[in-house]
Amino acid sequence: MSDFVAALPMYDWPEMRSEVDAQWARLRDALRQNGIDAPETIARVNADLRPVEGGIRDTAGKVIAPDPATLPPDELDFHGLWLHPALLFAQTCWGPMELGLSTHVQLIGQPRYDAFEGGQGELYSSALVMRAGEAPSVGSPSDGSPVIPLDILRGKHFTFNSLDSMSGIIALTRDLEALGESLDIFSERSESGGHRASIVAIAEGRADVAAIDCKSWALAQRFEPAAQAVKVVGWTGRRKGLPFIAARSTPEKIVAALREALAVV
Repeated sequence: MSDFVAALPMYDWPEMRSEVDAQWARLRDALRQNGIDAPETIARVNADLRPVEGGIRDTAGKVIAPDPATLPPDELDFHGLWLHPALLFAQTCWGPMELGLSTHVQLIGQPRYDAFEGGQGELYSSALVMRAGEAPSVGSPSDGSPVIPLDILRGKHFTFNSLDSMSGIIALTRDLEALGESLDIFSERSESGGHRASIVAIAEGRADVAAIDCKSWALAQRFEPAAQAVKVVGWTGRRKGLPFIAARSTPEKIVAALREALAVV
């Protein structure tokens, strides 16, 4: 049994489980061919993470995350995963990375988003979505520039997945600031807990607008019925997509193997 932990939680929708498992299997096998004892399966809940007695600590010995064994076993604490000392491979967001996570992990690489409207290479943008019929639909600009329809967004109820999300709130905040505006254009703001939940909230009339990263929007169009009642009315500017990371303590040889495996799978 491997001592390492691996996870791909960012697009691991229930309907995507088999595709995510297949993605990990390809990467796992490439790593094992390079002599890396990659885990057989990815972690999906706290119970899948190895206990860390006394909590997860930084290099100075300060506790920065609780012992996964003390958390609800059927949930997944993202920060506990990302900060786990045995983390071999996972995907995170540039929001948490900019807010301090980057000092505790190593950047391994970036996925490509060319397959999704709003993506180009390692860059992605967020679709600004509202209920169908409330504003004209807008395609993603070829140059990746933001399309922020201030007159349409002003006074609306904005919902977002989490405060540390680049795609869900930080990117839009920065694009608004570039226009001399802020999130104060919205009459109300609420946290939904996830991009999919934001889409459902809009379709059901509990919110009016959300920023959904382009891959999550593509998944919603495949799997979430509520997405049929929601349309794209704008786009944030393109930024780096969700990075792959490993623990800060991961040896250089393993980091090199991870990057080599990513290049071929």
